Parts: sequence; structure tokens; C-alpha cells
Amino acid sequence: MIAHLTGQVLSVKDGRMVVDVHGVGYEVLCPAPTALAHQPGADVSLFVRTVLREDMLQLFGFESAAEKDLFVLITAVSGLGPKLAIALLSELPLADLAQAIRQENLARLTRVSGIGKKTAERVCLELKDKVLPFLAPDLPAGRRATAAGAAPAGPLEDAVSALMNLGYSRSRAEVAVRAAAAESAEPSLEELVRRGLGALARSA
Repeated sequence: MIAHLTGQVLSVKDGRMVVDVHGVGYEVLCPAPTALAHQPGADVSLFVRTVLREDMLQLFGFESAAEKDLFVLITAVSGLGPKLAIALLSELPLADLAQAIRQENLARLTRVSGIGKKTAERVCLELKDKVLPFLAPDLPAGRRATAAGAAPAGPLEDAVSALMNLGYSRSRAEVAVRAAAAESAEPSLEELVRRGLGALARSA
């Protein structure tokens, strides 16, 4: 079973990344922000979950072990397969997704394509007590519950709104802004919008 890959990106398209590892190309399905953050020719290191079915073997790649662990938890929920788990991780950053589950924020979860109310309820019921480690993985365990109530950063939402005003959907705008925010520690609103537009153009 493949658990980790380090290599060079050969291609990126529709959330699929082909990674060259010593001359062998591995197709890896990734959350959208991960795919947007890597261009052909770049070095990449991914935590991998191998999913084996009767007629198919698929690799799912993540930039952190925590993201992979949450993916595994989500796919253990009845009725949720790997593609829906990837959709959730594409729409929401790790801590935000954990927070939505913890707070049973059905409205936020059902914005994700393929996630209906009953599915969202099932995710919250089965995982709300298991997602605490993902709320703020860099904080001591005793402070994570406090972090669960933290509001999202304002500049990110402002950048999302700006991209939506230009005609992009909220889901695509959020993915692009998260990818843009990952490029530097404290990007300005102008930088978030500019980089977000660049990411959207590359993914078109």
C-alpha cells in the first residue's frame, strides 16, 4: 500500500495530479487547493491514502497527515465515499471543516456538491466527537475547544466576495483564495484577489 509520495509534478487537471517518482507516474486525486498550489515541474510531497476496489486502485493525496486522517474518518461514515470526502476537503480548509462538523453547521456542509441534509446530519452525528484534534492542530489539546468558535479571517472572505462579483461561484472563489493565502504569511486583499484570479485562470 502506498502511503507517501515525493516527486515532480508532471501534470495537473481537474483535481488530479500526476507525480513522477523515479520515472514512474502516479495519478493522485487531491483536494482542489492542493492541485491549484502545484504546477508542472514543481517538486511535491504528499501523504497518500490508497483505496483498493474490485476493479480499481486509486491514490488520494494530501499535504498533511492531519488532512489525510480526516479523509479516512469521513470515508468511514456510511454512504460517504472518497469522492465526497475529497469534495468536502476541497470546499473547506481542514480546521473549518472540522469546525462545521463539530458545530453541526448543516448549512455550511450542504453547500458542498453531493452533500444533502441527511448526509450532513450523518457526518455530524458520527464525527462531531472525533474531529477535535483537527480544529487547531498546532494548539495544545486543552485550547482546541476555544479555537472551535473562532471566526474566519475577514480578508479571505473579502477576497472571495471580490471574485464572486467578477462572476465566479463561491466554491471556486473560496478554493482559489485559500490557495492564494497559502503563498505568503500575511497577504493583502489585493494580493489575494490577484493570486486568486491567477489560480482560477490556470484551472479553467
